Amino acid sequence: MAHEEISVHGTVAAGFEGVREEFAAVLGELRVEPEAQLVVHHHGRLVADLWAGPGTTADTLSAVYSITKGAAHLVVALLVQEGVLDLDREVAAYWPEFGAEGKDRLTLRELLAHRAGLVGVDGGFTAAELADDRLIAARLAGQRPFWAPGTAYGYHAFVIGALTGEVVRRVTGRSLHELYEERIRAPYGLDLHLGLPEALEARFAEVLPMLPTPEEAERLAAGAAAPDSIRGIAFNANAPRPTDLVGFANTRAVRALGPASSGGVGTARGVAGMYAAAISEVGGRAPLLKPETIAEFARIHYRGTDLVTGNEDVFGLGFEELSGRYRALGPTAFGHSGATGSLGLADPDSGIAYAYTRRRFGVPSGYGAGPENHRLITAAVRAAADR
Repeated sequence: MAHEEISVHGTVAAGFEGVREEFAAVLGELRVEPEAQLVVHHHGRLVADLWAGPGTTADTLSAVYSITKGAAHLVVALLVQEGVLDLDREVAAYWPEFGAEGKDRLTLRELLAHRAGLVGVDGGFTAAELADDRLIAARLAGQRPFWAPGTAYGYHAFVIGALTGEVVRRVTGRSLHELYEERIRAPYGLDLHLGLPEALEARFAEVLPMLPTPEEAERLAAGAAAPDSIRGIAFNANAPRPTDLVGFANTRAVRALGPASSGGVGTARGVAGMYAAAISEVGGRAPLLKPETIAEFARIHYRGTDLVTGNEDVFGLGFEELSGRYRALGPTAFGHSGATGSLGLADPDSGIAYAYTRRRFGVPSGYGAGPENHRLITAAVRAAADR
């Protein structure tokens, strides 16, 4: 049953009223009680700050799942921009142990494009391992790849942040988490954490499971991946205790350590604020990324079908390429979705930085952005174009 009367809270700037109207309309059409936040910046200025749901406020912290990958790879983009990392150098040159099992020629560029063939490990990860990027990296270094590195691509769902993070650690002597905190989160006061401090736990609202109809449940069951398939391995279904995504994010150890692929916690304000800082002047600071860096990381490097998800041509370098999916966005738009249906992005063409977060898993969003993002993004870009 749709929730036709939705109480949307928050504010919008003049000219962005249509974003609020679309947010209310989208949530009103959902079958389940909405628990969502929507924040938009335009050229670094906050123009929409909205939320809805009885258990959600503007300050409610929620698990953002793979939106975390965007934060992690913003750090990597900065290091590439500064010449600290070379996209075309072999990963094993930075991290010698990684070269085992035929992975010695894989470049950082190919790794960032999810072409390593290293989506998981034989026998799966334990819960403790999945919470800790150092443990993930240690196991992956000696793991045989599941396809010849560099020959295809597939979503490295739980591991890409550990892999790129280990490269960062080997080169800088600092963890990716430390660099994110010092260079991005703290300077901008972002409510997006890779490692949630105990003091902020009271603001965390647990992830809610999807509530499928019987028909949807039957379809989901029919489409479930075999544990030893590439998809099953990527989502750790091959472990003795397969990973449950709801339980994963609702575990304090995951939130405390903040694995860089999937363990971030934040608000839509935090996610949108990060992307605003990436492309716009914020607080007197120049944009974090130069246009040439954005162009390099946003573009699709390799064409083909994702061996894990079945999607076509989704990834740039670390970020999802978005203009092919959302026609309102420009060709250098970049960002990343999260498993509950959430999405964070930046669109240099329109000057929009956007974040939509929600606590409940949705059907049929699966592991990526919910379909409602199409309407919300279109409304935001349309309002920006009229300013």
